[in-house]
Amino acid sequence: MECAVVVKPLRSLVISDREVLPLVEGGKGISVSNGESSGAWAKAGGVGTFSGVNADFYDENGRFITAVYHGKTRRERHEELIAYGIRGGIAQARIAHDIAGGGGRIHMNLLWEMGGAERILHGVLEGAKGLVHGVTCGAGMPYRVAEIVASYGVHYYPIVSSARAFNALWKRAYHKYADWLGGVVYEDPWLAGGHNGLSNSEDPLQPQPPLPRVRELRAAMRQAGAPERPIFMAGGVWYLREWEEWLDNPELGPIAFQYGTRPLLTAESPISLAWKNRLLNLKDGDVLLHRFSPTGFYSSAVRNGFINELGERLEHQIAYTAEAVGEHTAQLPIGGRGRVVYVTPTDKGRAEAWIAQGFAEPMRTPDSTLVFLRPERAEAIRRDQVECMGCLSACIFSNWAQGETGSTGKKADPRSFCIQKTLQNIAHDGDVELELMFAGHNAHRFASDPFYAGGVIPTVRQLVERIATGD
Repeated sequence: MECAVVVKPLRSLVISDREVLPLVEGGKGISVSNGESSGAWAKAGGVGTFSGVNADFYDENGRFITAVYHGKTRRERHEELIAYGIRGGIAQARIAHDIAGGGGRIHMNLLWEMGGAERILHGVLEGAKGLVHGVTCGAGMPYRVAEIVASYGVHYYPIVSSARAFNALWKRAYHKYADWLGGVVYEDPWLAGGHNGLSNSEDPLQPQPPLPRVRELRAAMRQAGAPERPIFMAGGVWYLREWEEWLDNPELGPIAFQYGTRPLLTAESPISLAWKNRLLNLKDGDVLLHRFSPTGFYSSAVRNGFINELGERLEHQIAYTAEAVGEHTAQLPIGGRGRVVYVTPTDKGRAEAWIAQGFAEPMRTPDSTLVFLRPERAEAIRRDQVECMGCLSACIFSNWAQGETGSTGKKADPRSFCIQKTLQNIAHDGDVELELMFAGHNAHRFASDPFYAGGVIPTVRQLVERIATGD
């Protein structure tokens, strides 16, 4: 089948001091975009991005090493996590560099709200000098990333979802390091996979078109005096022929297109065959924008058994008080000691019905509610909370925070999950129905795109060449 052709030519751009195709591999954490995938993308003439979030590392024979935590305290395990993260980031940078063979550009993606982000960034850039050309960073407000990255002579690429976010970063810190601004990643908060930058003023059920928002972002960059660097459009990009009005558009300036979901389905992608097959069979609506993440951010993932079970927790939830207040007049004994809390008579009936169905273990939340779980699930949650290694700067699920106290000061929330555990599991052959599977909202297009007909899984080069034609 012949490919459609982009009417306007796809012009190369200077990105991180090299003229490359304006096609960027989006970074995906926990080993999902690694040195092999990013090196292949760069070798094909674009910008490859490996994840600096808990990246895989290897022994002297190149064998993958499973991270084992020996520390008895969260603080001790947190230090191990940082050491592993630095080692893994350096390993992936070297692999990407070797595969790229001098082609394209190699970037590293960092989650600013991950545990030890600044130390890991320093460690990887120090240990992989000359191998990383740019750093993309989002999930939070990474004010210090420009200073850190510029000190190593590397370009920085903040990930934002609005002009307002860029302005805040620029005015507070980035204007001091204007020369090292390589570009800005606009990540569509309604379409992108993984964690999304929806603000409290934006409705998750009312998506806004990206063109006006990116136009506003460029206007804000120009007004602030930022250099005319590329904006990476990330989230919802599939066929470039659908984005022709973005090419050579003076209002938008230089535009590159970032792909997070499509690179998952390539020969070099490290995800399991089961995961790839699941992507090939998704339907429209199979990706859910939700707020279960322990980061507190919205995120997008495939609806599967993992997501359904989290939804079930919310359905098995009632409010309680420590004393009889208002309508909370019915006594409900909970826990091994049968301590009494007060709920409404209606909610007491609901709770008793859930208990009869096997959801017999109530767990308290920070919002003065109880969620009723099966005992084995409640036990797994407690175990995961106890074994926390501080993979986030602050975690809703375990109440870890990397400050002096080591705690958020709030009760751990059983309605969330250990993100480190599930992402490590799915990245290393875990059951795709029982683990968190991030994906963009266009992932259902794998099933209808003729490029993948018959279950074809292309190489990265084949995919980049296909995208460049408009398809």
